[in-house]
Amino acid sequence: MAWYAVLGLMVSGICVLMLAGIPVAFAFLGANIIAALFFFGGLPGIQQVLVNGVGSVTNFTFVTIPLFLIMGELFFRTGLALRVFDALDIMLGRLPGRLAFLTVGGGSLFSTLTGSSMANTAMLGSLLLPEMKKRGYKPYMAMGPILGTGGLAMIIPPSGLAVLLGSIAQIDIAALLIAGLIPGFVLAGLYAAMIAFQLWLDPDAAPPYDVNHKTWTEKLEAVAINILPMGFVIFSVIGVILFGWATPSEAAAFGVAAVLILAAVYRCLTWKAIFAALQGALRVSGMIFLIIVGSSTFSQILAYSGATVGMVEFVTHAKVEPLTMLLFMFGTLLLLGTMIDATSIMLLTVPIFFPIAKALGFDPIWFGLILLLGIEMSGTTPPFGMLLFVMLGVAPPGTTLGQVAKAAAPFLFCDAILLGLLIAFPVIALYLPRLLQASG
Repeated sequence: MAWYAVLGLMVSGICVLMLAGIPVAFAFLGANIIAALFFFGGLPGIQQVLVNGVGSVTNFTFVTIPLFLIMGELFFRTGLALRVFDALDIMLGRLPGRLAFLTVGGGSLFSTLTGSSMANTAMLGSLLLPEMKKRGYKPYMAMGPILGTGGLAMIIPPSGLAVLLGSIAQIDIAALLIAGLIPGFVLAGLYAAMIAFQLWLDPDAAPPYDVNHKTWTEKLEAVAINILPMGFVIFSVIGVILFGWATPSEAAAFGVAAVLILAAVYRCLTWKAIFAALQGALRVSGMIFLIIVGSSTFSQILAYSGATVGMVEFVTHAKVEPLTMLLFMFGTLLLLGTMIDATSIMLLTVPIFFPIAKALGFDPIWFGLILLLGIEMSGTTPPFGMLLFVMLGVAPPGTTLGQVAKAAAPFLFCDAILLGLLIAFPVIALYLPRLLQASG
């Protein structure tokens, strides 16, 4: 069977199962079992799929996933997140559009502590949208910064999807996590510039209002008490990886310990918060591990059937310019984002795109970050981007999907600028990974 027929049948089979309402992980497993019966010769093929699937998740590096999830859950459940927001609010004072800038500042910080775009968007929306509406913010000024900043958790470490991508693509997870640090904060700067530009065009989008005056002493005290200690958590995760003191798995454990210590110091660590955090992390971890099983066996079947080799040979003999192929793959991510969620996009594309990227000579860490940016953009791509629906769920009654999509558009433009910068200057993504490799 021709490679394109194999690839088409596999992908279409998965899509049909998902459209039938079967969860993503089980759709992949179902398609893989049917393919194993055909390509691997009956029941022995199914046994091989099961063996390979179990082997794909019995890897110590995957302990990073539940630990990062526990860290983020604890950060929210214990109330540490609210302390940071309150301190940033005091610091911004009477700045025009301060709640929009607060979204970018607080959301960027939370991205380093949660690793979940959906959690970031939901938290920012539920905390800030009611206050923005109360203060007379126009819908696009209220929702746009939240949608943009919520997606930063996919890029800024520790990113749960970055860990998943690294495990599926079998690339250095530590390097991929660190690679997102500089681009993530560059993107946050672009978001802040976009907010300032929108306020310049329409000052009434965020009407000024009186706030309680705080002295510089009070502002510095709020920062010292509620923000600076969070640097301990950030260093426990990112710093120890950057200095080569710990692997991502060890850094994730340090991060959980750091949040527990801070919560205990602030006297907000309760058994209820711990139980809720563990319950939430367990639910998501189980789903992710099932997804890894499905994706790894999907990759193996593509390789065994000859589809991967045929696809790479086609691309290399077609003499397509690398930049053209990169933009085509990026556009595919955006297109898929209008139909399926981020995890499904990754499962479908990583086994196909990475062999092509390797054949074209792309740096795997740089390419992995490009994929993360594309998946982040797909989450706010109309009409079915997942973050659009998360925002719709926390927005005031009467908000339409069109309003949410319109609010997201300027921030998608900022994402496109970052894409151009990463293509023109790959060092933005590769500087810290190279530093990490040099220190190692």
